[in-house]
This record gives sequence, structure tokens and C-alpha cells, in this order.
Amino acid sequence: MEVVNTLGRRKTSIARIYMKEGKGKITVNNRDYKEYFPTTTRQYVVKQAFKIVDEVDKYDITANIKGGGISGQAEALRLAISRALIKINPDYRPPLKAEGLLRRDPRMVERKKPGQPKARKKFQFSKR
Repeated sequence: MEVVNTLGRRKTSIARIYMKEGKGKITVNNRDYKEYFPTTTRQYVVKQAFKIVDEVDKYDITANIKGGGISGQAEALRLAISRALIKINPDYRPPLKAEGLLRRDPRMVERKKPGQPKARKKFQFSKR
């Protein structure tokens, strides 16, 4: 099997991954994913696609992630892994789609507007 590369995005995070057959080693920015994502919640998010299709510890992943925070990066990585699994085997599409792992979450931070302290907050109104 050749190397499959895909892209995943979430908020301002961009994850580029290279997936090949192996023993389940996941490297994120030249570090082990358990070191990069120390909380178990983020580690679960990263492995979620593999658990749904019962392919745990069958592929090695090298990921480059830029931008955003830890949560956005973990979810961007999850989307990239889901897309790579579909490239490898199109039969994985229905279970991954049912769990909502193939949808790119479009929610972004709303921009700050001029004349306001934040995106939606207004300065105090004085009637008199």
C-alpha cells in the first residue's frame, strides 16, 4: 500500500496527514500524539475514526498541524484520518458518515466590529 495523504480543518487549525500501513504509531509535529494531546478526551477524538471502522493499530500516521488551539487541532486531525480511511476503503464511508466524522465543522470565531469592544458586546448605553 502506498502512502495516502489528506487534509482536515477545524476553526483555524489545518492538519495534513500521511497514512501508511504499520503498527498504529501516530506522530504529530514530530512528537507522539499522547505527548502532544495529553488529555484522554483529545486522544479519544484522534482515535475515534479507527474505533468506528475497527482498524485500530493498523496504520501509521505522520501529521503536521498548524494554527488554532488543542481542541481544534484534534478535531482537524480526526477529519483528516476519516478522509484517509475512505481513500483506502470506500466501504468505510457509511459508518463514518453516520457518526458525523466526514463533515467539516464550519463554525469560526466571529470577527470584532468597529465601534464595539468585542464581536457582539456593545459599549454601555447612556440615555442621559
